[in-house]
Amino acid sequence: MSVYFETVKTQNNARAGVIHTPHGDILTPVFAPVGTQATVKAVLPRDLREIGASLVLSNTYHLFLRPGSDLVAEMGGLHRFMRWDQPILTDSGGFQVFSLAKINRIDDDGVTFRSHIDGSARRLTPEIATGIQHQLGADIIMCFDQCPPPTDYATAAAAVDRTSAWAARCHQAHGTDTAQALFGIQQGGVFEELRARSSDALLKLDFPGYAVGGLAVGESKPQMYATLESCVPMLPADKPRYLMGVGAPDDLAQGVLRGIDMFDCVLPTRIARHGAVFTFDGTLNMGNLAHARDESPIDPTCDCLCCQNFSRAYIRHLIKARELLAHTLLSIHNLRFLIRHMEALRAAILAGDGQLQAYVDSFLLRYLRG
Repeated sequence: MSVYFETVKTQNNARAGVIHTPHGDILTPVFAPVGTQATVKAVLPRDLREIGASLVLSNTYHLFLRPGSDLVAEMGGLHRFMRWDQPILTDSGGFQVFSLAKINRIDDDGVTFRSHIDGSARRLTPEIATGIQHQLGADIIMCFDQCPPPTDYATAAAAVDRTSAWAARCHQAHGTDTAQALFGIQQGGVFEELRARSSDALLKLDFPGYAVGGLAVGESKPQMYATLESCVPMLPADKPRYLMGVGAPDDLAQGVLRGIDMFDCVLPTRIARHGAVFTFDGTLNMGNLAHARDESPIDPTCDCLCCQNFSRAYIRHLIKARELLAHTLLSIHNLRFLIRHMEALRAAILAGDGQLQAYVDSFLLRYLRG
């Protein structure tokens, strides 16, 4: 198996580990910047390396529609195409099919939908989604799944059964003669019984890793945390656990406490494009007048390119002038903030003696108060 997980140390439910992949090791817990269309918006691969990113996520749905997985394969695969020589994970596109497609029709075989780009009719099945990801060549690929509203029991139950059947088909289509690792995705909304049903079906297929899907899509934070409390222990302790689409700093801390190893989210680059930044004292709007003559950096303790070189006053000027450099600098800062946060969580786990809970309590007290 070319992708495998090694636990280095645990502290209660949290783990510090290493995911070994063909393109390098990933120290966990880890946050992955999202490069949906084979690029992390406004950020160069060089800058991703500088801020310590070790894993980038791209998306099957978007690359299937444009430029097409055939073209990416012709160009040597996703690593060569986007000039990123470290690990890549591709989402199967299931979430986007249900959330972005103008019209979709789901059946037990797959999903027929119209492209949000040009309205053309397209089809994704477990076999097609797996084949596309084979062409893209990511180190970690995901099963095609159905992501339902998290609090609707009937819809969530139907999605669990369909996702389980699709996982078996993805597993068969994936085969064994590949260095790529196919992860299963647990569904079930906020319902413990459905999460257990989903886990039972996935564990029979013995995937090298498992994701918790269908959260942060409409439920409250207390509901998400309670669901993680119950559903994460259902997944194997010797395999990586991936919470899909979650990237708020407080949610990362809560997820790590509950045994999650991997996270991804568009949030840090999305809020950057709106002039907002993460700080230990909460999220700041850098377009506010209060920063107009402030010579200090966003965060004097931060080692990112933005904080080491530019003042709050300059950042505000870029935002007000609608200069694209603002997107780049704020995205770099937000991603580095989350990566530093993950590094601190990992260090606290390795330190032992209750250091993780102490760090989380201290972080949340300051961040949420801000």
